[in-house]
Amino acid sequence: MREYDIETQALRSGIHRSQFNEHSEALYLTSSFVFENAAQAADRFCNNAPGYIYSRFTNPTVTSFEERLAALEGAQRCVATASGMSAILTTAMATLKAGDHVVCSSSVFGATVQLFSTILSKFGVETSYAESAQPAAWRAAMRSNTRLLFVETPSNPLTEVFDIAALSNLAHGSGALLAVDNCFCTPALQKPFDLGADLVIHSATKYLDGQGRVIGGAVLGANGPVMDSVFAFLRTAGPTLSAFNAWVLVKGMETLKLRMEAQSRNALELAQWLESHPRVERVYYPGLASHPQHALAMRQQRSGGAIVSFVVKGGREAAWRVVDSTRMISITANLGDTKTTITHPSTTTHGRISEEARARAGISEGLLRVAVGLESPRDVREDLERGLN
Repeated sequence: MREYDIETQALRSGIHRSQFNEHSEALYLTSSFVFENAAQAADRFCNNAPGYIYSRFTNPTVTSFEERLAALEGAQRCVATASGMSAILTTAMATLKAGDHVVCSSSVFGATVQLFSTILSKFGVETSYAESAQPAAWRAAMRSNTRLLFVETPSNPLTEVFDIAALSNLAHGSGALLAVDNCFCTPALQKPFDLGADLVIHSATKYLDGQGRVIGGAVLGANGPVMDSVFAFLRTAGPTLSAFNAWVLVKGMETLKLRMEAQSRNALELAQWLESHPRVERVYYPGLASHPQHALAMRQQRSGGAIVSFVVKGGREAAWRVVDSTRMISITANLGDTKTTITHPSTTTHGRISEEARARAGISEGLLRVAVGLESPRDVREDLERGLN
């Protein structure tokens, strides 16, 4: 499928028709698979022959999802997981060991900070946080035992944009891997592998589904030892994507590019309006010329994306007033939905990390994150205007 455009790949890749020759992708709800004989069973369990064994790690519907996402990202291989966080955990467990060091952006999702700082630290993996998007800050944080650089770009929730190519050069010059969380842009807007990333992480829960229906994740990379280790961890530990969720995600990806382009247009319109609003202190959106990494974003992304964050004058009280005054926008921490959502990061997505970590990440009490959907931009503006005024 590589010769086709992304719109075609999103519809036609990863299709394996059954004996019934169905047009829509089939859904295989089965825990196990039947072998023709004992020899075939033995060969499959020992990896001496291809074929499905057990849905904890091999299922045709999950394969369809993996092949479709790999085609869209331009990856050789994809391993599906139960959630975006399980994708990050799987990556860490497959690539790191006690005594290794990770450099992570300070502006990442709160649960990612918890995973690296609280859980992996118990197993002897230490994490340092780069204080800015500048490659020099990452270079300063690296050590002789650094084995992984992990970055969200754009970041959650401040939409900080990182130079993937520059970080790739840093990682490879030190024998480390670069993993890029491509959740906010998806392959419809950004291709990290083209810029030198070794691994791409997805919370498929977000834009790949696009309608807030199911949970899922994925790790993508090149064929070889790293992805072999990713699959081996999944096979043994079992952070498995269900067949039903995989089927929903396969159907969601069919409209990925259309949704991302439309939601990005709506987000830019909202960001421009917010930037001129007297009750708004600052707007974070890569598509605005005022964004610190606007030029970089326009080089490595196809648009600014669908996430707009802004600081309301007056701190938490004023921010909560905006949230509580909405009548149409959904008050929920999820994003990537066709329905616009709003959240107060300081007390939700980043509420479990320390006050110091929030300050380091720039998460202020007046900050709000809006994941812009497909509603009329006018209706979204009016819903926010009520609380701002």
